[in-house]
Amino acid sequence: MEPSNPDTSIARQCELLGLSRSSYYYRPKGESPLNLLLMRLLDEQYTRTPYYGSPKMTLWLRTGGYPANHKRVERLMNLMGLQAIYPRPDTSRPHPEHKIYPYLLKGVTVDHADQVWSADITYIRMRSGFLYLVAVIDWFSRYVLSWRLSNTLDSSFCVEALEAALRIKQPEIFNTDQGSQFTSGEFTGILQKREIAISMDGRGRCMDNIFVERLWRTVKYEEVYLHDYQTPSEASLGLKRYFTFYNTQRFHQALGYQTPYEVYRFGLKKKPEKSEKGGPELKKDHLILAKKLS
Repeated sequence: MEPSNPDTSIARQCELLGLSRSSYYYRPKGESPLNLLLMRLLDEQYTRTPYYGSPKMTLWLRTGGYPANHKRVERLMNLMGLQAIYPRPDTSRPHPEHKIYPYLLKGVTVDHADQVWSADITYIRMRSGFLYLVAVIDWFSRYVLSWRLSNTLDSSFCVEALEAALRIKQPEIFNTDQGSQFTSGEFTGILQKREIAISMDGRGRCMDNIFVERLWRTVKYEEVYLHDYQTPSEASLGLKRYFTFYNTQRFHQALGYQTPYEVYRFGLKKKPEKSEKGGPELKKDHLILAKKLS
């Protein structure tokens, strides 16, 4: 990625692109072309069947005619951060010295924006390497508040995403998995300083953070799998374009066919009243327009 403007700092360029600062110096990982191909296949299959562990993934690859053994598949899945049973990266491995917080959302009704935010990490493939994507999402509206890409699974890019989201507003509760990136003192310290309640998923419980898991599937099927990113900057630009579309143009059935931005800013609209014939009442100006077009 070459600087587009020599007067703009590297940190600012990375922020504008949604890149972690470390990804500016990205170099492709030392994996063979075959391993990169297997990782692409594993990523797609994992999105479809997140309950497949390395034995089933190995069998699936062999059935498709790909040379794979269990040790290789297991290593690649670990590298990608994929675990079976529930659809989230291997970030759920807690650090032995980090505090784990209880899950606070059991039985809680989420009925307004900024009540609960969540963050999670997923694997993003490129033609000659891969990146990790973290996003912060508002549960009520599904609005993506911030995101960052990184070529490592350290905590810095998660902290950057958190700080970016908090420049918009702040939630009452922040929920994550038990991954070391989110249990780090740097990450939780920011939440504690702002007196934001910290909630963490129970281990092996995919439903605890389901809205982010749904987001990952949507992002991959509607953006990542349709493009073949060559560089981190190309991935950043593609994801930036997609998240803008996702937030401001993509209608969600669960939101009454509103966009996440509309719901985040203005709340859910009430369902239109039904007429005696069972259909929604048309506004007067819509009726006039319909007559003109007929």
